[in-house]
Amino acid sequence: MRSLRARLLVGGLLWTLGLVLVTEVVVRQLSQRGVPGIRIHYGAMSILAIGLLATGLTFAHIGLSPVGRLRARLAAVRSGQDARVAGHYPTEVQSLVDDLNALLDDREKSIARAQAHAGNLAHGLKTPLAVLAQEASRATDPALGSAITQQVERMRRQMDYHLAHARAAASGSVLGTRCQVAESVEPLIRTLQRLYADRSLSFESALLLDHAVRCQREDLDEMLGNLLDNACQWARSRVSVASSVEHTSVRIVVEDDGPGIPVELRETVLQRGVRADESAAGSGLGLAIVRDLAGLYGGSIELGASPLGGLRATLKLPAA
Repeated sequence: MRSLRARLLVGGLLWTLGLVLVTEVVVRQLSQRGVPGIRIHYGAMSILAIGLLATGLTFAHIGLSPVGRLRARLAAVRSGQDARVAGHYPTEVQSLVDDLNALLDDREKSIARAQAHAGNLAHGLKTPLAVLAQEASRATDPALGSAITQQVERMRRQMDYHLAHARAAASGSVLGTRCQVAESVEPLIRTLQRLYADRSLSFESALLLDHAVRCQREDLDEMLGNLLDNACQWARSRVSVASSVEHTSVRIVVEDDGPGIPVELRETVLQRGVRADESAAGSGLGLAIVRDLAGLYGGSIELGASPLGGLRATLKLPAA
């Protein structure tokens, strides 16, 4: 019997029965010895037993109510609604809550320091790469300049890939991470509409505002940005994005009306450095980044055929 409430209930029953039995024995002994005014009233003893039991259960319920509140607060932290365990509790429980909040603070500060170092590293590398790209554009030999530009871009993508991977690995271990899908998708669509203005693409969105995932906003932007940009590159005229809830996950589906990807290549293009069309621009890291980031958060990415005629990318992430 692992439930504390059940243990207290059984303990209260046994205590009440024991008290009634002891009272009956005492009353019987006194009655046999002829003590005046002592008689056994079983009805009164039954009422007394019920009263004692009800009183015990009431106090047990009151005593356990802080444990129930603590459990609810912990669930709120885990789901991302709260960052800390809030509320005031009895002394015995409050010390545990204070230690837990201190542990969460230390963990958050440690991860923030790691992310700051990663950001400093990215800044330190991007500046020399920008200088190289600028010098390549001024090269007297066009072929050499083009080759250097391609390698610089490859290094940038590799750096972004590994930094995103490291950031998500840290963020995925933080309790309380939560962001709204719609808040991430809508700015991305506005940006892509400007980038692909010459294509006159039609964007369709079917997102519910209450759909939230257990993920950092930057990482969700990275995943959805790659999926939406990939859809825009191959779409003929339409790109759609929709969200739905499936058990404990949120499904985000991005579709286009382009040529799609053959069945035999759908798993291959999720590998790092692989592109479905080798003649297309890019480093082949976009879908691999989505796969790796989703996996770090306990999610997944699946590719299939879209009713629109092109590719359907289904991103699943834990619901918050």
